[in-house]
Amino acid sequence: MKMAKKCSVFILCAAVSLSLAACGPKESSSAKSSSKGSELVVWEDKEKSIGIKDAVAAFEKEHDVKVKVVEKPYAKQIEDLRMDGPAGTGPDVLTMPGDQIGTAVTEGLLKELHVKIDVQSLYTDASIQSQMVDQKLYGLPKAVETTVLFYNKDLITEKELPKTLEEWYDYSKKTADGSKFGFLALFDQIYYAESVMSGYGGYIFGKAKDGSYNPSDIGINNEGAVKGAALIQKFYKDGLFPAGIIGEQGINVLESLFTEGKAAAIISGPWNVEAFSKAGINYGITKLPKLENGKNMSSFIGVKSYNVSAFSKNAELAQELAVFLANEKNSKTRYEETKEVPAVKSLANDPAIMKSEAARAVTEQSRFSEPTPNIPEMNEIWTPADSALQTVATGKADPKQALDQAAETAKGQIKAKHSGK
Repeated sequence: MKMAKKCSVFILCAAVSLSLAACGPKESSSAKSSSKGSELVVWEDKEKSIGIKDAVAAFEKEHDVKVKVVEKPYAKQIEDLRMDGPAGTGPDVLTMPGDQIGTAVTEGLLKELHVKIDVQSLYTDASIQSQMVDQKLYGLPKAVETTVLFYNKDLITEKELPKTLEEWYDYSKKTADGSKFGFLALFDQIYYAESVMSGYGGYIFGKAKDGSYNPSDIGINNEGAVKGAALIQKFYKDGLFPAGIIGEQGINVLESLFTEGKAAAIISGPWNVEAFSKAGINYGITKLPKLENGKNMSSFIGVKSYNVSAFSKNAELAQELAVFLANEKNSKTRYEETKEVPAVKSLANDPAIMKSEAARAVTEQSRFSEPTPNIPEMNEIWTPADSALQTVATGKADPKQALDQAAETAKGQIKAKHSGK
């Protein structure tokens, strides 16, 4: 995705042991011998299988098995698994957005992974947390991404970049004339607006002491969230954002304005690096700006992972493959082929990765960001929150009124759909 909902940041990956938590050397050896001649099916993301080509070949040789790789859009793989898994035509290993984990586990689609703690500790805390449900592990992170700031170097230099969102407001006031704009963002969507709202104290769900989300504690309408939404509304009210970037087609308008050289800066993600490069834009990338209160704008960390299907007939071998694909060596190779930043700690300062401006920006922005909530109740937040923000953007409602309604709607949907858990 862009992360899960958008398909949807980046952080980084470290060396992974191939030993499984429940297996001693003898068990591992017998598992290899019993797997001889087996076939595993891997669902990889579209146009990303090149990143695991060498790893798959090495695994096949070591285990004397066949691995079939099928490319599918990663954000939709769970949809296909619901049908193909029970039918026996699904994958053994798949890749998916971290914020779909909770729903997939609730539906019984994923197998719990049993890997050693030292394997889990190789990944950044945020990325491994995205794979946890009720303190159980259901995947290994393969890549991370966050939103970042793209700016047109032909319109504004790095030294001229405003440091805060409020300074970007002032810059845009001097720049925007109806056909050209300063700073643009899709703030009518909670995926982007949360960057501002959380900086003033808003949040999606509160957290328990163990780090788990509390779906009964919704913070999208608290005092901080309302303050952030009021700042967002100023950009629209004062004509600094064009009307066309509101609603479903907003992303297309925003990206077009940037590629046409009509916007000095936009909030987007590393998924647009290739597109903007092909468009010939002389762009730079950096972390998101700070807010007036001194806090950095946050963002959702999107985590792509390797997960084992609950329907796999070779689940132990499938887990071993997932561990192998996500280890430090193969994660680095995958980055070199796909440019998707790995989630392994030890690669955070790897020269081959850090020479990329996009990777550096994602890595820095990740310091101020949190994973997109992965519990099923998150599905009840997106639509009412987006609807509320669109009424704020169009001036049809004040921030408090709109966000109160969104919170009430979300709570009602959570009670109706998830209270039986």
